[in-house]
Amino acid sequence: MAPEAPSGRLGAVTPPVKQPGRLLLLDTPSLYFRAFFGVPDSITAPDGTPVNAVRGLLDFIARLVTDRGPTHLVAAMDADWRPAFRVAAIASYKAHRVAPESASGDEEEVPDPLVPQVAIIEEVLEALGTPVFGVPGYEADDVIGTVATRSQRPVDVVTGDRDLFQLVDDARGVRILYTARGVGRAEVIDEAAVTAKYGIPGRSYADFATLRGDPSDGLPGVPGVGEKTAAALVTRYGTLEGILAALDEGDTAMPAGARAKLSAARDYLAVAPVVVAVAKDVPVPTYDDAIQALPRHPERLLELSERWGLDSSLNRVLTAFGTVARPQPTAE
Repeated sequence: MAPEAPSGRLGAVTPPVKQPGRLLLLDTPSLYFRAFFGVPDSITAPDGTPVNAVRGLLDFIARLVTDRGPTHLVAAMDADWRPAFRVAAIASYKAHRVAPESASGDEEEVPDPLVPQVAIIEEVLEALGTPVFGVPGYEADDVIGTVATRSQRPVDVVTGDRDLFQLVDDARGVRILYTARGVGRAEVIDEAAVTAKYGIPGRSYADFATLRGDPSDGLPGVPGVGEKTAAALVTRYGTLEGILAALDEGDTAMPAGARAKLSAARDYLAVAPVVVAVAKDVPVPTYDDAIQALPRHPERLLELSERWGLDSSLNRVLTAFGTVARPQPTAE
């Protein structure tokens, strides 16, 4: 493993102007689930413990850093995969993913071999010096929304979740690297791509998704309103608020069928934005997201590497980090 890294850790300070470089912001749960199901479970540690998700995630990070050349990196986690405030608004939110044996009704159904690997992932990323964190009461999406919104540099959000398309912002350089076809073939989603996919203005995805719904999240949408109708309404009226205002005013340009469906879904439309909208004001901890050529805690990283058999994957990550890391200022 690499030699001792410089000690100490600086807190994140918001600079007055946009900084150079680019932040790679990971939807870590999305990536480790993809790794778990995409990498054979025959990949194990010396003691036989499955580490396919750990090694797969590390290989993803090495590939992303090599291909995209970011200067900064943050790994967002789920501290609460099904936040109470979203369930209070729409009880069906992610209800189909609750583990059958969950007495509290808030435990996610996760494959048993994956559960212990999440803790290993966190330990390894911390030893590398990569900020990895969730915030109690919020999903990784909300951490991502907050970090991306506050970033003073361009951001690439890596995810397989379309919900995060709502963060796309050309003016601020916020893009999505959408991994539906694989990390190595991640699709760059900017405002033009959102428009091309859905026929809506590039920053209107949240309102579009509210109308259309999303069965994968237990979000019902407006009954009878599919993608085409949702896109037409958003394009014509701009926002959900604009659509409801037109409905209240009896806008005759709105088709009678759409008016009837929207009127019947008033209760849903009153609460759905709370569920769909990614939070952008989460109390994230202080962190230093600059990619370092040397691991923050090399002895701990070596220990984890040997225990879990991660040497090859970690070497790929360290090689990638060494390639993109910016020289650090030296004390005079």
